[in-house]
Amino acid sequence: MLNTQYQYKLVEAGCDEVGRGCIAGPVVAAAVILPPDYKNKSIIDSKKLSHKKRKEVGQEIIDNATSWSISEVSNNKIDEINILNASILAMHRSLDKLKVRPEFIIVDGNKFKPYRKITHECIIKGDNKFQNIAAASILAKNYRDDLMKNLSIKYDMYSWESNFGYPTKKHRDSIKKYGTTKYHRKSFKLL
Repeated sequence: MLNTQYQYKLVEAGCDEVGRGCIAGPVVAAAVILPPDYKNKSIIDSKKLSHKKRKEVGQEIIDNATSWSISEVSNNKIDEINILNASILAMHRSLDKLKVRPEFIIVDGNKFKPYRKITHECIIKGDNKFQNIAAASILAKNYRDDLMKNLSIKYDMYSWESNFGYPTKKHRDSIKKYGTTKYHRKSFKLL
């Protein structure tokens, strides 16, 4: 089972983002504050859960979290400020939306910009170490997958319902054949 949180003296939020490597759609981030004594062995890195299990665990997180939020940054903003800055902006937006103010923040990865003078810690592979980061990854992935599935109804030729905007061969072949959409990240290598 993952550690509940990094430290136990302060109200701690875990943050993670999904969709950095995609060539279409927004980057999505979530912030989650879990009760310090909350334990759920099903909360693991979102990439290790089946779609069905991730949906179930996502609902458990929503039902039990002290506070949670999800935010997105559009592909146009990504093109304007770059994917790293967009990922951090999405996390900051998620922290802004929390109903409970965190006193400490842990972030998956190795890059983050200070948020409201609140102490933060970057943790490489944090979604494999801490429940609150893994919970954020699950909520962000569920939200983004649903968003891309909905977009794929109108843009079915790009197979976003299965590749979720990642640069698969089929996705790139569709860009060659049909061109780009308003959801593609023009600053990324699309072909």
